[in-house]
Amino acid sequence: MLGGTEFVGRAVVEAALDRGWEVTVFHRGRHEPPAGVRSLLGDRTAPDGLAALAGTADEWDLVVDTWSGAPRVVRDSARLLAGRVSRYVYVSSCSVYAWPREAGSGEGAPVVDGASPDAEATDYARDKRGGELAATDAFGHENSLLVRCGLILGPYENIGRLPWWLNRIASGGPVLAPGPRELPLQYIDVRDLAEWTLSAAEAGLGGAYDLVSTPGHSTMGALLDACAEVTGGRAELRWTDPETVLAAGIEPWTQLPVWVPPASELHAAVYAMDVSRAVGTGLHCRPVRETVADTWEWLRSHGGTAPLRPDRPAVGLDPAVEAKVLGT
Repeated sequence: MLGGTEFVGRAVVEAALDRGWEVTVFHRGRHEPPAGVRSLLGDRTAPDGLAALAGTADEWDLVVDTWSGAPRVVRDSARLLAGRVSRYVYVSSCSVYAWPREAGSGEGAPVVDGASPDAEATDYARDKRGGELAATDAFGHENSLLVRCGLILGPYENIGRLPWWLNRIASGGPVLAPGPRELPLQYIDVRDLAEWTLSAAEAGLGGAYDLVSTPGHSTMGALLDACAEVTGGRAELRWTDPETVLAAGIEPWTQLPVWVPPASELHAAVYAMDVSRAVGTGLHCRPVRETVADTWEWLRSHGGTAPLRPDRPAVGLDPAVEAKVLGT
């Protein structure tokens, strides 16, 4: 595992350990990896940062890489491991698709232009696409598994989306709930992502797979109702129509995490994907309440404060803006 101490990487490591697999974690040492792994230290962005990997003659059945920065980092890692690893799994993103993405499209949708496996960091979409190219250049299409994730939720989240909703609703009082209640969502619990990824790699799958739940697996109403339930039910969800939310200048997805307006290009891109390819290979997604409850339990174990990646923008709504819209 390249990484393996935070969010997706950590979930993959724990799932592999639960299967009884032997796991080596290559990381920078900023966070403690799960117990039971072999730990190698190195910074992939530094000169000679792969020395710990280069200095061992070990071979592995597969490598999992979640890198989201400069594609050249994936390139260097993949080239080093080619011939010593059977399969390269790159956790990518549905952001690699060209904008706007047509509702109902799948892995055959056009991808962004201008990506390169040799590039320095540019933007998220091209960085992820460049990472895909780096993996396939080194391992070939058949031995490269590209996991194009959509919205990822669950324990260990270091982006802040579900943790923000949980903490906001736990604080009680009137809560701006962006409508409609029945707005369909697609997301993947990080543990379901990990289980599918390991099973797919073990089965020898290659190529690109979009990985989120089926459309409408949950709704905005079910998500926020679950948040209210697991946090004690002190909040009053005030459902507000999308037009009112947008007229207040509130940014979908960031200021109100997870929410996007219905019938918008953004909703078509993130919540109307055809994931039949992954479902046909065994993708299982747990109920939304389980994801919410387990995330709340994990969040409380961290004193209510989730770790946040410094390279991602802050999420959440200013209380003053919320109060103004609600008239409180």
